[in-house]
Amino acid sequence: MSKTRTAAERPPAETAGAEPIQSELPATIGPARVFRDTRFTSRTLIMPDGSPVPVIAGQVTACGDEQYAFLKVHPDLQPLTE
Repeated sequence: MSKTRTAAERPPAETAGAEPIQSELPATIGPARVFRDTRFTSRTLIMPDGSPVPVIAGQVTACGDEQYAFLKVHPDLQPLTE
């Protein structure tokens, strides 16, 4: 059975976390860029670093600059214009 703490039982805010938590913000990524796979509707492309990039429903999305560069030079892929 769980018991709800009252205001008197709660530790003060300054003793609960003496040191503020610092989180590193990710680098800003531009808009996702979508490519059309002219050969397959479903497959997984493997980048040179070993990370997978899935093709779903004939489309693949580049979520970063490295993925974009990899997909841009792939012979079976065409960039979609929106």
